[in-house]
Amino acid sequence: MKKILFITTRDPYAKRFSGDILRSRRIIKLLRNNYAVDVLFLGKKEKFLKKKNITFCFKSPNFLSKLYYCLVSFLKLQPIQFGLFYSSKLKKYVQQNAKKYDVIFFHTNRSVQYLPDTYEGKTILEMGDLYSKNYSQTYKHVSILSPLFYYYLVESFLIKKFENNSLSTFKNIILFSKKEISQIKRQFKKKIIHIPESVNEIKMKYIFSKNNYKILFIGNLGYLPNKLACKDFLKRILPHLSLKFPEIEFHIIGHIPAIDKFILSLNPKVKIIGQKKKIDKYMKKTICGLANLKIASGVQGKVLTYMSFGLPAICSDKVSPNFGSATIQYKDDKELIKKITNLKLNKFKSELFAKKSRNYIKNFLWSKIGTNYIRLINNSF
Repeated sequence: MKKILFITTRDPYAKRFSGDILRSRRIIKLLRNNYAVDVLFLGKKEKFLKKKNITFCFKSPNFLSKLYYCLVSFLKLQPIQFGLFYSSKLKKYVQQNAKKYDVIFFHTNRSVQYLPDTYEGKTILEMGDLYSKNYSQTYKHVSILSPLFYYYLVESFLIKKFENNSLSTFKNIILFSKKEISQIKRQFKKKIIHIPESVNEIKMKYIFSKNNYKILFIGNLGYLPNKLACKDFLKRILPHLSLKFPEIEFHIIGHIPAIDKFILSLNPKVKIIGQKKKIDKYMKKTICGLANLKIASGVQGKVLTYMSFGLPAICSDKVSPNFGSATIQYKDDKELIKKITNLKLNKFKSELFAKKSRNYIKNFLWSKIGTNYIRLINNSF
């Protein structure tokens, strides 16, 4: 049986609703059903398990170590964020054991820093999205007086350099978006594998009612584009909607840093759900799922999640192109307010886009998408 080493920088068994964690967990389970797969990742404390396969959690670096490793990454002209996910023990383990494996699967860009220097087997990187485009958009939305402006500016160049190097280094690279694949240089396109985002199941919790009062946002607010999207909605959109519909509320599901949680909670119209392993019960009485990002690259997994519950999805023009006519697109604040109002009051419009969500998401079930990984691994030999 072929042996695979799977490396990811976040705990795939963490009990929270996060796109990259859910995806890595699904991939690991699928691959272990077909191959001998050892898994390495970073977590809160070191833990080694060996049953049929090895599952090895290396302790994440502490705050001071992260600062030091970020500086080292910068001096090496690597993405600065790599330092947040660096473990010398994990690096050493991979160097010493890489030759045992036929394939090394790197899940997300941050895991690439563990690529052994002399490894001669097959290498696969799940890059997902072209994050350099995301970072080049982000610094333009941050004040030049903020240190974050300079971080995102520098990081956009470092990530672009990293992406170009990866295209030369890896046997195969997985991207989620066909639109982004079309932007890859022709000489590298044979290496690119399109495996889109997916959902585990379709639950169809949406029921239209004029009494629906929730506008739902799913995302990690530690990620600046999500944070800016929520703040923008609260400042520019929610006050207008509240004048028409006093009962309306903005519900946020996902990781929220403590300071942001405190600030957002000051608004009585905002309900912080936070990180949850299961989110089914929070779908009731929802008008729509929102993806109002002004900074976006690739495919937004939150939109697929909305669709998996049958919710109409409203997206900015930065997000909607990846979903064709299955989502509701808006161009400005006035149009966004109008679109939400229509979904609140108009049963025909609301159920039309709920149906579009249901029809679209059928093609993105994990049971279908997952087979692409097996095909990719088999074609590696």
